[in-house]
Amino acid sequence: MNKPRQIELLAPARNKEVAFEAIRHGADAVYIGAQKFGARAVAGNGTDDIKEVCDYAHIFNAKVYVTINTILYDNELEQAQKLIWDLYYAGADALIVQDLGILQMHLPPIALHASTQCDLRTPEKARFLESLGFTQLVLARELTLDEVKTIAGAVKVPLEGFVHGALCVSYSGRCQASQAICGRSANRGECSQICRLKYDLTDGHGRVLVAGKHLLSLKDNNQSRNLRRLIDAGISSFKIEGRLKDASYVKNVVAYYRQALDTIINADDSLERASAGSCTYTFAPQLNGSFNRGFTDYFVGGHPLPNGHKMAAIDTPKSVGEPLGVVTRASGLQLVIDTSKPISNGDGLGLVTDNGELVGARVNRAEGTTVHLRERIEAQRGQMVYRTFNKRLDDKLSKPSAQRQIWVDASLRQANGKLILELKDERGNGVIHSIEHEATEANTPQGQRQRDAMSKLGGTIYTLRHCQALDDQFIPASVLTRLRREAIELLDHAQLASRRRPLPGKHGDAHCPTASLGYADNVANRLARATYAQCGATAAEPAMECWEGSKSPIGKVVMNTRYCIRRELGCCLRDAKTAHKLPGTLQLHCGRTTMQVVCHCDKCEMELVLIER
Repeated sequence: MNKPRQIELLAPARNKEVAFEAIRHGADAVYIGAQKFGARAVAGNGTDDIKEVCDYAHIFNAKVYVTINTILYDNELEQAQKLIWDLYYAGADALIVQDLGILQMHLPPIALHASTQCDLRTPEKARFLESLGFTQLVLARELTLDEVKTIAGAVKVPLEGFVHGALCVSYSGRCQASQAICGRSANRGECSQICRLKYDLTDGHGRVLVAGKHLLSLKDNNQSRNLRRLIDAGISSFKIEGRLKDASYVKNVVAYYRQALDTIINADDSLERASAGSCTYTFAPQLNGSFNRGFTDYFVGGHPLPNGHKMAAIDTPKSVGEPLGVVTRASGLQLVIDTSKPISNGDGLGLVTDNGELVGARVNRAEGTTVHLRERIEAQRGQMVYRTFNKRLDDKLSKPSAQRQIWVDASLRQANGKLILELKDERGNGVIHSIEHEATEANTPQGQRQRDAMSKLGGTIYTLRHCQALDDQFIPASVLTRLRREAIELLDHAQLASRRRPLPGKHGDAHCPTASLGYADNVANRLARATYAQCGATAAEPAMECWEGSKSPIGKVVMNTRYCIRRELGCCLRDAKTAHKLPGTLQLHCGRTTMQVVCHCDKCEMELVLIER
C-alpha cells in the first residue's frame, strides 16, 4: 500500500507570538523571517525567538521554514552563511531562498526550498531547481491548474502554492519597479508597493482615458473553493500570504483553511495531514471578516481570461471586508440596511463613492437593520454597504481562541508488584512507566474512576482518547495521579528524541533553461554567478540593484505580469469587439513617474517600461 500523501497548511508569522497562534490554530508549518535577508525587511526575528517557535512547533510535528529569500551582495555572503548555521542550530526545518549563490556556501545539512522569487512557472525551471537540491518548490501565483499539473509531472519534490492573501501584480522576483523608481528593492525586502498607488491612464498624445484609479492593485487571492482541484493538480503545501499581518488575521484565515483541508483529507485515504493535533475554536472562521481587498481566484480557471473577469481593486487598495447589504434609507447619521446579517455596535461600515473612493464610519448603535453612525457619510438608496470591521469576530479573536491537542491512549496493568501504565499518542510515540504498587481487589467496579483520573490532562497538550482500566482493582487517586504525570513527562521526552529533521535534497545534473541571464534574473553576487556558470548559463547583466550610478533604468522593462490593464478594463486587443475602446498606445502616470504599457498578446502578458521617474 502506498504511503498517504502529506498535505501541508503553511502559515505566515511576522513574529514568534503570531507563529504560536498559527500553530495553535492548525498550521502544519509556519514561515518566518530571520533578523536579516528576508523578503519583508520589517518582519525580522532573532534566532532565540525562532528557536522558541521551533520548540513549540515540533511538539505537534509542525515545521518551521525561515525566509532567507532576498538577493545578496558580495559583502553579505559571509554574514548570510553564519546566519544559516545559527538557524540550523535553532532548529529550523528548512530555508526558503531566492539567491542561488547560497548553494555555493558551506552549509549545514538543512533542507532548502526554492522561493517564489525564483520565478518558477515552467517545468524546465522546476526540473532545474530540483536538480540543484531544492526539496520543495514554491510556484508562481499566476499558474493555471493545467500548468501546475505539467510541473507536477516533471518533478518528484513537493509543490507549494499560494492559496490566500495579497497578490503581487508582477511575477514575483520579476519586478524592478520599486528599485527603478524609488531605489527600494522588492528583492531586498523593501518594496515600496507602487502597485497600490493611483494612476492616470493616457493615450500616446497625453489624453487622460482613466483618471486617478489604482490600476495595478489586485484583489486578494482566495482559492478556498479550489482546494480539491489544486490537490489533484499536484499542490501539497498550501501557503497563506501575510508575513506583515497581525495575529487576528492569521488566526481566522488559518482556522478556515484548516477546517476546509481537513474535510478533504478525512474523506480521502490517500491523503494525510502533515502534522499532529486536533484544533477546537471559540469562533466560526470567516475569510471576509479579515482584511481583504475583495477576492479573486486569479488564473486557476485558465489563461487567457475572458473580458469581464475582474481581478483588480482599482477603486481602493483598502480592505472592503464583506458585503453587508444595500441602503434602503439614509438620514443624517442613520442608515437602514437591507441585510439578514447581524450588525454590532462598533462594526466598521464602508461605502464606495461615485468617484470610487471607499469612505467609512463606525456603528455607534445598532438596532436590527437600523444603524446610528459615529461619523456622517453620504449614502444613497441602493448603495452597497460593506462591513470593513467585524467587531463581534474581532472580540473573539483578540482573546485565546483555539486549543490544539494530541490524542493519547492509555492502558493500565498490574505485574510483579508494580502498576504499569502504557501510553501511545497519535504522533507514533509510546512509553511504558511503572511504580511500586501492590494489587488490591476492589469491592465495586473501578474502571470509570480510573479513566476519569487518566483523563485529567489539563495544563498539557494531551487529551485522552481510550483507556484500558483495571476494573477489579482499587488504586488510590494519588497513585494514579503520580503515574499519569510521570508517564506524560516521558511522552514529552519521547517526542523530542524521536523527531527527525527534514534532509537536504540530492544534487543532480543541473542545466539552466536560460543560457544568458539579464538584470531581471537577479544575479547580485559572485557565488550566484558561479552557480549559474556551472549549470551552463552566463550572467550577462547583473541585477538592477548592482547597477552603477551611470546606468539608468529609463527605457527598461520594470514589471512583467500576466495581469493586463486592457483586459481588466474590457478592451482586450485579442477581442475585435472591444479592442477599439482604447487606443493602441497607453501610458501610466503617477506624479513624475511615467510607464509605457506594452501588451504581448501572443503570450497574453503585459510589461511596463519606465519612461520617466
